[in-house]
Amino acid sequence: MIDAALFPALETLLAVARTGSVAAAARQRHITSSAVSQQIRRLESHFGIKFFERAGRGVRLTASGEAAVPVVRELWSGAEVAFGQLAELAGRPTTTLRVAASDYLGKALLAPVLRDLLDEEPPVRFEIVTTHSRAGVRLVAAGDVDLAVVTGQETPRGLEDRHLFDQPFVWVGPRGGRGDRTTLNERLRREPVLRLAAESRGRAVLDQYLADERIRPVSTIDVPSVSLLLSYVSGGLGIGLVPALALAEAPAARVVSTPARVPTLPVALVWRAAARRPPALTRLADLLAAASARLARGREYRRGDIDRRGTRR
Repeated sequence: MIDAALFPALETLLAVARTGSVAAAARQRHITSSAVSQQIRRLESHFGIKFFERAGRGVRLTASGEAAVPVVRELWSGAEVAFGQLAELAGRPTTTLRVAASDYLGKALLAPVLRDLLDEEPPVRFEIVTTHSRAGVRLVAAGDVDLAVVTGQETPRGLEDRHLFDQPFVWVGPRGGRGDRTTLNERLRREPVLRLAAESRGRAVLDQYLADERIRPVSTIDVPSVSLLLSYVSGGLGIGLVPALALAEAPAARVVSTPARVPTLPVALVWRAAARRPPALTRLADLLAAASARLARGREYRRGDIDRRGTRR
């Protein structure tokens, strides 16, 4: 017999499996971490299955959890289809689009585009997952999201991609004092270096640069997102490597920046080749491509916005 009261907990289960974190799942579900834990315990008690085990600061699926999640995902997808069909029968059709992107791409690309889709008919409902690009590709492949905006990723078999633009990188550091008279490349050897998540492409580019230049930082600080990295720099702490597009978030009065001599990385849309694409998804992809073209032509993106002294114009 189906216990409908378990459906919210099943959605929470998928959120924890997707993020690997109780806290992150709580933010996505707009509930407290204790409520997430309580819902997972309720499911485990009801079905007699241990879904998760601790892994560092997060959690990971147990063997039983690995087997159970695809079943729950299929159930949830079926429920979404059923609710969509019922809404159509009632004359109130809706479309839900699930999109994954890193924080800075979400702010620079997704936010303006989503505003353009708010008045679409039939109405479009969005679920946004903030994550790094490698995890975004995995979410698409698993069917947890419909579309991901990713940087520098190879497209696995079964997925399709659409190139948006090539992303350059810049060094950023705190402004003020003697630091403004010294290049950021030189400051890398004596100030803390801010690093993104180990799986992110930005982290891989940074690690390769430090290895090639034989730079051993005096200390490192690992941060989960580009936005938080820029917040640390704005607060006077550390040198970081960030995508040029993210500079719009950096207060010019507090941050000095200079082009980084590292490879550019392609930014692309990724989706499942065999997935049914509602018109809203095609419309979203087209709007993102148009927004990317404007950014690539605009002053907020080009390397030319950073002068030779290492400050933005």
